[in-house]
Amino acid sequence: MPHHDRMRDPCPWNVLNDAGGAFAMGAIGGGMWHFVKGARNAPRGERFPGAISAMKARAPVLGGNFAVWGTLFSTFDCAFAGIRQKEDAWNSIMSGTLTGGVLALRSGWKAALISATVGGVLLGMIEGAGVVMNRMNADAFRPQAPLLPPELQQQAGMQPSA
Repeated sequence: MPHHDRMRDPCPWNVLNDAGGAFAMGAIGGGMWHFVKGARNAPRGERFPGAISAMKARAPVLGGNFAVWGTLFSTFDCAFAGIRQKEDAWNSIMSGTLTGGVLALRSGWKAALISATVGGVLLGMIEGAGVVMNRMNADAFRPQAPLLPPELQQQAGMQPSA
């Protein structure tokens, strides 16, 4: 029987969810970036209208770029999870590699290979950082025996703790 992560939506919904989330992230982040950039590049006295104009023109484009990346990544991630019947860090690393390569393919094989390598290394670093953080935080949730009062420690033949 295949292993399915119960905390995750089915793949078609997961891909749509990731595409929408990536669009929103790109549009909001791009909106802030282009608002500031538009204000800085506008002539004095026209800062606010220039900022709004730049934001309206460029934020949806950046949101769309993020959505394409998120859709490809999520599609590859779902495909690898289905093929391998596993949910692990390797799915993300391979998905990042393929996404980087596919997005750069129009620029030629060399650019695609470089971009795929960068995508794989970046996702590997992100996944590695997640593993390190999980291991560091694991001790915080490890069960510990309660400390006995000093009189009970003496009765048990233990050295009383300070």
